[in-house]
Amino acid sequence: MSLVRVQAAEQSNLVNPTCPRPTRQLYAVIPCEILTVMKPNTKLISLKDNPRQIIKLLEELVLTPRVSALKWSAITKQTPNIKIGYPGQHLASLITGMCGERTGARGNDLIDGSEVKSCSRIDQLDVCKKCGASVARSEETCSACDSTDIIRKDDSKWLFTIRSESDLRVLLQDVNRIVLLMGDYPRFGEAHFSTLRFQAFEIWTRSTRNARFAELMKNYYRKIYLAHKKNNVAKTPAPKNFWPFSYQFYLCNPIPVFECIVTSADANPKIHIENYVEPHIDRSKIESVHMPVELLKDPELGLILKKARPQEIQKCLVPGARLKGMTVDRLRTSLKYIDEQLRSYLPLRDTDRISIATKAYARRVNES
Repeated sequence: MSLVRVQAAEQSNLVNPTCPRPTRQLYAVIPCEILTVMKPNTKLISLKDNPRQIIKLLEELVLTPRVSALKWSAITKQTPNIKIGYPGQHLASLITGMCGERTGARGNDLIDGSEVKSCSRIDQLDVCKKCGASVARSEETCSACDSTDIIRKDDSKWLFTIRSESDLRVLLQDVNRIVLLMGDYPRFGEAHFSTLRFQAFEIWTRSTRNARFAELMKNYYRKIYLAHKKNNVAKTPAPKNFWPFSYQFYLCNPIPVFECIVTSADANPKIHIENYVEPHIDRSKIESVHMPVELLKDPELGLILKKARPQEIQKCLVPGARLKGMTVDRLRTSLKYIDEQLRSYLPLRDTDRISIATKAYARRVNES
C-alpha cells in the first residue's frame, strides 16, 4: 500500500479575491462578507507528518484487518464489517493534528473539545429481495435461496443523541467543531465494491455558515423529541439521524478537509489521498461541498429563480446557458450545482420523523 497523491490545501485552493479559482471546482463559492469562527486553535496542534501517518493508520487499523475479515467471512459466513468508531477517532486526530483525551465515549474526542462522529457504509449487510435473508456485501447470490436479486444497503448515517437542553447546549455551544467521518464506495451505483473512499467534513457550530446545523438540532429536540415524550413518556425517540449527502447535509455547508480513495481494497489496498487540508488552515476560507441539483424539488428551484440575484445564479450555470427567460425546467438542466449562496435561499424541509421499534427482535428460524 502506498501514497500516490497528496493535495494539501494551498492558498490557491482557498477563496481569496487575490487568488485564482481552484482548477477542480468541487465546492461552492463563499460570499466574502460572511463572518465566521472556523479557525482551529493552533496551540493544540501537536501531531505532525500527518498524510504519511494517515496512510499507516488506515493500513494497520482498517484495511489490513478488513482483508483478513473478508477471508474469514467466506469460511464462517459471519459479517466482515469492521466497526469504524474508535479507528475513526484516531483518524480524526491525524486529520486535525490534535490528540484525544483518552476518555473513550465519556469526554472530549479531541483536545480542543471537538466532537467526532463516524459513519461507515462499507460492508453493510445486504438483503435478498426474494426471501429476505441477509447477504454479505462480498456475496453475489443469496446463500438461502440462490437468488441474485440483492438489495444493496447504503443507508448508514451519523447519529446525534439529544435528550435535554443541557445536551443541546453542549452540542451547539460547548462543542465548537464537529468532525464527520465517512467511509463508503465511490462507485456504489455501479455495484463496484473493491474501491473504497474515506472522507472528513467539519461543521463549526458557532459559525454563521453552519447555522443550519444548529437549526436542525434545535428543531429535532424541541419540536420532535419533546413532543414525542409528551405523548408517550415511556418510549425514548431514536437519536437524530444526520444523513450523508442528503438535502439537510448540504444545507449545513459542511467543509471538506480530507478525502482518500482506496483501490483494490479487498486484496491489495492502495491508498490515494485526494484532498487534505492542513490542520492550521482557517476553515472559513475553504469552500463548502456542492449540492447536486437532483436533490431539489421544482418549488425549491423556483424559489432560487425568484429570490437569488442574477449574478448568483449565472455563475453556477453551465457554459453558454443564459438566465434570461429561464424556467424551472431549464434551470434544472442548466445548473452545474447548488453553491452555498444559492442554498441560503432554500427552506430547511421539516421532514424529521421519529422511529420507534414496533416489534421485538426475532431470530430467523432455519428449517431442518
